[in-house]
Amino acid sequence: MKIGNFDTDKKVFIIAELSANHSGSLKTAVYTIKAAKRAGADAIKLQTYTPDSLTLNSHLDDFVIKGGLWDGRNLYELYQEALTPKEWHAELFKVAKEEGLVCFSSPFCKDDANFLEQFNPPAYKIASFEVTDYDFVEFVAKKGRPIIISTGIAYEEEIQDVVQICKNAGNSDIALLKCTSSYPAPLNGMNLQTIADMKEKFGVEVGFSDHTLGVTAPVVAVSLGARIIEKHFILDKSVKSVDSAFSLDESEFTLMVKCVREAEELLGVVNYELDEKAVLNRRFSRSLYASADIKKGEIFSEQNVRSVRPGYGLHPKFLKELVGKKAKRDIKFSERIIREDLI
Repeated sequence: MKIGNFDTDKKVFIIAELSANHSGSLKTAVYTIKAAKRAGADAIKLQTYTPDSLTLNSHLDDFVIKGGLWDGRNLYELYQEALTPKEWHAELFKVAKEEGLVCFSSPFCKDDANFLEQFNPPAYKIASFEVTDYDFVEFVAKKGRPIIISTGIAYEEEIQDVVQICKNAGNSDIALLKCTSSYPAPLNGMNLQTIADMKEKFGVEVGFSDHTLGVTAPVVAVSLGARIIEKHFILDKSVKSVDSAFSLDESEFTLMVKCVREAEELLGVVNYELDEKAVLNRRFSRSLYASADIKKGEIFSEQNVRSVRPGYGLHPKFLKELVGKKAKRDIKFSERIIREDLI
């Protein structure tokens, strides 16, 4: 999958999610983008919305969060606190470009998506809680840009629906992110083996949007086929925001990137060929040697021929074929058995 100049077939795409971690400061947002670059991120992702993009300005009980990190918070007020002002976007896209980072965003309504078009974003992200808004997904898909969809609260049939909606809209540049929409998310609820199944079942690129603590989950996700990793990123632990509790700081994100890149190296490709070093090391493998002096005309047996290290003699697979034949030459103890002895 191509996202701007990035090809997920060649390298795992690592996204630093800014979210609310600017803590209401443009200066902090700019510093955070620069820190993301230092930490090894490939992209910085914004969130583009107003509270009205997401909810109604109501204090009825339906609009109050019950349980979890934001227990008791009113939805409208929470989103008002967390938003990235639209007047910042031009500066943030500019800084990201200067840093060599891919920059894109999650819109939350049609107006947000239309607003983002002026920045020519290389992709759009659909957040988990918007995945059920089929009309909105179709609207974004019709923009013709790669679309990355988190699936944290979606049933399997809804995932199938949005994939088909995108394809019907003429957009097959789709990535699905395995995601658990808990903040922070427990390790025992990840079920990361779903990643490989998603790839097979839906036939699109797959990745992982991570809300767990630490760096273990992204590494495991990559080992199971994730080609996109998204993780919330914060400048440092002194910054307080509604998302800070499950965000990695620069040193933690740097470690995650290091571990993901090492996992990529370890995975490599399917290959049964031996490299030069492995071929050289075959000299330490087993082969057939005389385990006693053998006179010409003497019968080869398991008493006078053994499979031992090193590997300069005849392959051990020929031992049974050799046993019972007459030696055609004198062979001294510890001398190699060679192919001519088999003929």
